[in-house]
Amino acid sequence: MIPDILNILISGIFYASILFLVSAGLQLVFGVQKIFNLACGSFYALGAYTGVSFIVAAQSLGLPPILSLIPLLLAGFSLFFIGPIIERGLLKFIYGRDDHFQLLLTFAIVLMFEDVIKFVWGTSPQLITKVYQAYGQIDILGVTFPVYNLIVILSSLIFAGLIGYMLARTKFGRIIRATADNREVSEALGVNMKMVNVKVFTLGTVLGTLGGALVIPATAAITEMGVDLIVLAFAVVVIGGLGSMKGAFFGAMIVGVLRSISVATYPELELLIIYLIVIGVLVYKPEGIFGGTGT
Repeated sequence: MIPDILNILISGIFYASILFLVSAGLQLVFGVQKIFNLACGSFYALGAYTGVSFIVAAQSLGLPPILSLIPLLLAGFSLFFIGPIIERGLLKFIYGRDDHFQLLLTFAIVLMFEDVIKFVWGTSPQLITKVYQAYGQIDILGVTFPVYNLIVILSSLIFAGLIGYMLARTKFGRIIRATADNREVSEALGVNMKMVNVKVFTLGTVLGTLGGALVIPATAAITEMGVDLIVLAFAVVVIGGLGSMKGAFFGAMIVGVLRSISVATYPELELLIIYLIVIGVLVYKPEGIFGGTGT
């Protein structure tokens, strides 16, 4: 019983680690640009498919599967250029406009990227199970854990630490926090909002593509995975609090662990359990657990 419980928890924390990366990007974009970016799901899916391509290319060049984390990280980072293109090409026209414009535009981006994925990779699921198997398993206190899951959890914690350090200790982090608190005053004090918007959206994009690239050894890349991710990311930000980085972390943990427990025990209730929590938060604490406490 105890090994089963621990495996379910590790599986939940693994998925929470991926979900945190995407949600952290979503929180950054909302905090600074006040846009609820539905396109985060598309970045996640694009990162997954690009990760498959990078792994296939790396293996054709003779890279051992045990080193597959390197091309996966490169796949996530290599898609940074999408951020400036979308921000300067589309989003800059809707800043300050009604929320409906933002939701419609970002959802249109989701649909466009779905077609791009179908055009480039086709509609068949993409799977690279050899990578996951190559990392093997490890016994800790008599319990067997997949090594790749532990690596991704550690990687996510490192990224979380780097994000926290950036926000708290760097000049750019202070600018992000200042613009999130009062955009107009920051701009009046000389902050170049054009560059801030580009950098923040690019960072949010990269966090999403990294999440997709890192998850792909453990699951198949399918065209609908971006839309599915949007649903869970929405639950994360409602539970944790929109605009709060601590909220993204703890919200992702709650959603990831609950999802893992429900999948292992009663899969039919997977989304129901999560959205019962969402409803409870909306009723008793509409701003979210960490809403209003800052980034």
